[in-house]
Amino acid sequence: MKAGENAFMKTQSNGETDLERLISKMRPVLDPLRYVFCSFPEKTMSELAVYDPAGLIAEKEGMTAIFTAEQANEMGLSEQVVFRRITLTVHSSLEAVGLTAAVSRVLAAKGISANVVAAFYHDHVFVPEARSKDAMDALRELSAGG
Repeated sequence: MKAGENAFMKTQSNGETDLERLISKMRPVLDPLRYVFCSFPEKTMSELAVYDPAGLIAEKEGMTAIFTAEQANEMGLSEQVVFRRITLTVHSSLEAVGLTAAVSRVLAAKGISANVVAAFYHDHVFVPEARSKDAMDALRELSAGG
């Protein structure tokens, strides 16, 4: 192992970069769980990580955590807007250009908000729960070339 390498850490994605292939191979999968976004101005990443959130993002205003609605309720957090997560199961490169724009464009055309989180292997789109079926239909249509 070279200096600075960690056997448990991968730093380069070999994912797809070609937009046409990304879209055609994209297979959106709707997560059965319900999610909420919460902001914690006074908490640190390590303090929130013990709750096993789906995502943590540091912002200057505080930590944003993505919890299941069930977790948020158990933690006594006030009811938030509930989202469903759609995972685009194509292995997209972090350097790919246009996938987020294409997904956002088709969802925006249907009046559906899209909160996109790009992770190492896949992009995850959080959409309002009430519109999740419409979002899945729109993304399948996009992937099929429609």
